[in-house]
Parts: sequence; C-alpha cells; structure tokens
Amino acid sequence: MYQAALKTRGVLDGPRESCGIFGVFGQNVAAKLTYFGLYALQHRGQESAGIVTSTGKSIHEYKGMGLVSEVFDEQILNELPGNMAIGHVRYSTTGSSIVKNAQPFVVSHGNMTLAIGHNGNLTNAKQLRGELEERGSIFQTTMDSEIIVHLLARNLKAGIEEALRRAVSQIEGAYSCTLMTEDKLIAFRDPNGFRPLCLGMLNGGYVIASETCALDLVDAQYLRDIEPGEILIIDKNGLKSMKPFPKQRRSYCIFEFIYFARPDSNIYGQNVYVVRKRLGARLAKEYPIKADFAMPFPDSGNYAAIGFCQGLGIPLEMGVIRNHYVGRTFIEPTQSMRDFGVKVKLNPVRDILNQKRVVIVEDSIIRGTTSKMRIKALREAGAKEVHMVVSCPPHRYPCYYGIDFSTKGELIACQHSVEEVQSYIGLDSLCYLSFSGMLESTGFEQDTFCLACFNGKYPVKPSKGISKLCLEY
Repeated sequence: MYQAALKTRGVLDGPRESCGIFGVFGQNVAAKLTYFGLYALQHRGQESAGIVTSTGKSIHEYKGMGLVSEVFDEQILNELPGNMAIGHVRYSTTGSSIVKNAQPFVVSHGNMTLAIGHNGNLTNAKQLRGELEERGSIFQTTMDSEIIVHLLARNLKAGIEEALRRAVSQIEGAYSCTLMTEDKLIAFRDPNGFRPLCLGMLNGGYVIASETCALDLVDAQYLRDIEPGEILIIDKNGLKSMKPFPKQRRSYCIFEFIYFARPDSNIYGQNVYVVRKRLGARLAKEYPIKADFAMPFPDSGNYAAIGFCQGLGIPLEMGVIRNHYVGRTFIEPTQSMRDFGVKVKLNPVRDILNQKRVVIVEDSIIRGTTSKMRIKALREAGAKEVHMVVSCPPHRYPCYYGIDFSTKGELIACQHSVEEVQSYIGLDSLCYLSFSGMLESTGFEQDTFCLACFNGKYPVKPSKGISKLCLEY
C-alpha cells in the first residue's frame, strides 16, 4: 500500500531542498553578482530562478523555470541594470511548480514597488490568506510568500519599517527573507531561526545570502548571521537593525547540517563539512560493522562516510559513480532500460563490489524507494553483503517549515519498524544514528534545534489546515 501510494503521487526518494536567497546592495554589477550567488545556492532549489534589480528609481525583473544557468545568459543579465538586486532559487514547498510562482515576487502598491524572496514555510498561511481575501485582497499566485507582501501593503502608509513590524507580528512558521524596494535592501528572519541567513560585505557594499558558500563565490567577507527575529534594513545611510520580537528559544533546522547546506558553508557558526564528518565518526562508534569497505551514494553521504571510515579504520571506496551531466530529459527510455531514473545518475563499479562486504553511509532515508533500487543494483553487481548506516535518527514526522515531506504517508519510518525498512530496501543490516549521537556531533545543546521530524515536537504549532495534510497511506 505504501509503495503504491508513492508511485501514484510520483514522489522521489530523498528530501527536496527548500529555497535559496541572495541580495546585493551598492554594487554596479548587482545582477551578475546575484547570478553567481544563486549559482552557489543551486543545491537549495532547482525548479526556478529569478533576479530583480533596482536602479534607485525603477525595478527590473527576470524569472524562469529551470537551473540558474538555464534561465539566465549574458544578454539577460545586461538587461537588469542597477546597483541593488535580490535573487531566488526555488523548490516548491508551498505553491505549484509553475513560472507564475517563481520568485522573487514583485508587486507595485501606490508609489512603491516591493520584491520579496522567501525561504521557509508559513504555518498559518491558510488562515491569513482567507482573512486577507475576505478583506478584498486578490492573490496572483499560490505561494505563501505573497501573503507577506499583502500584509506589508496594508500598512505601508505607516512607512516600510512599521509595515514590516506589523507584518511579521502576524506571520508564523519559518521565514528567512530578502525584501527590496527602489532604494532599500531588507533581510528578516523568523524568531526561531529555522533557516540560515547571513550578512557579508563586498567593496563597501553588502551581501545577504542563505549560506556562506555564496559569499565565498563573490569574494564577499562574512560579517555575521542575520539574527533570529531580526529585521535588517540596508540603504544609503548604512545598516539599521530592528528586533520586534521578545527573545525566543532557537529552533535551527538540524537537517541543514545533515543534508541541505553545502559542505563548504558555515551555518549557525559551525562548518557543515566538519559536522558531517563527526556524524560519521559517531556512527562508527555506535555500529562497528565488519566490512571490506564503506561507500556513499554520491553526493549525499560523502562526508559522513569519510568520518565513518576514519573511525573504523576501513577503506573508503566509491562503489558507484555519479554522472554529473544529468540534466532535464524529455526523451523517455525504452522498456528494456529498467530503473532508468536511478541508473542514469549512479552506476555501480562491478570490479570494486564483487564478493565484498559493503557498508553504505547515507544521510537519511525518507521514502525508501530509490534506496531499494540502488541496493538491488549493488547486489546485481556482486556485493556479498550490503549494510547501511544513516547519519541521523529515523524521520517519523512531517516538516511544516520548508522541507517537502509534509505528510506522514511520505515517511517510510513513520509506518514501519527499522527491521521492516531494512527488509523492504533489501539490506543485511540497517542502523540509524542515535538521537544523542546526532546532537553531540553538532556541538550544540538539544534546545538549539528543531527536531520535529524526528520526535514530533513542533516549536511552532501547525495550523489546523496544515495538520489535515498528515494523511496515512
């Protein structure tokens, strides 16, 4: 029943990234810098990309479906003038995957134009949208990001700063945002701090980015994180910070360390690569499996696999090779090319795998379907034993803060025991990292993180409308 439901819905096995945002203030080549910033953040969203620029008097925008390199070219970037810009790469967690829902979202109201890029998910979006529509608001998209713009527009007579204060007092959930007017670049982040957001400096100007890897690519100097609950306004007068919320408990998404963020980024003050290695080393302590070698499925488990192998003193091998040139294909494979979707990306190295005891190091198992096909391929390549260790506990609860597993029916560990998951995937053994092992590997206290996808304890209570999405299959 579970597998049939997933097949019907056409879902993929791994988690999908949320979104990536980038902003530039005070740079003559703002559009090109934003292009490269988005390029660095491409891992956070591959459905659509957009850039909006400002000359100080006029706003210019371009958005499209696809990767950053597919949406933009030199000519398009030259047609986006201005020394200020915001950009966005998107994977849809709220709203359909159509160009109308691509961000940044731009709207004119009175004498002001607003452009917004949003990473996260509003948990009270349905309620707020209903209230706004009852008061006459007309929505152009199905994105929850548009709700923020409507709330701002209703209060702009009080000035942009007061409008922001009033808007963020009404929204709930996860939001790391860039907002741009003709003459201001604004960054704001929810008081729990679910998603990362940082500030950098470049040639006397400023850069906002979801991750520090984007700062690195454009040679910007990291200054600090945008603090949870902070509104940061950048204009010709410099920086102005507002903190309209009382201090709240931090709820950083721990899955940023495990899966989302690029390994060369620093988030929440720690390097992602280093944390992933520590997760792997802790797996080696908890599960000293006897094997000929360990391997990741590139690229998700690469860095935990390094830590695991160093911890056990066994070789690290690349038992499957990734094809890095897989794009969007419109040509269907023939019937004889079974499991094409898996094979086109990863191909086993038979001479390495034949008659070997292998440990797969994975970052997570969400739905299990792709893992099953991959393990089958390893068996067919001659692997004698196939074990799997996972660098986090089982995902048993939906995420409402910007990750795409929003229903329990998508989570194989929600409805099946570890032994049942092991059997379904076709493993000799399956071992998940302990809760304490995961937390200790991060170097933070437990109350620093949102752990709801593991334990069901939600820092921001989902609205009733969202709770109804938790379908059982």
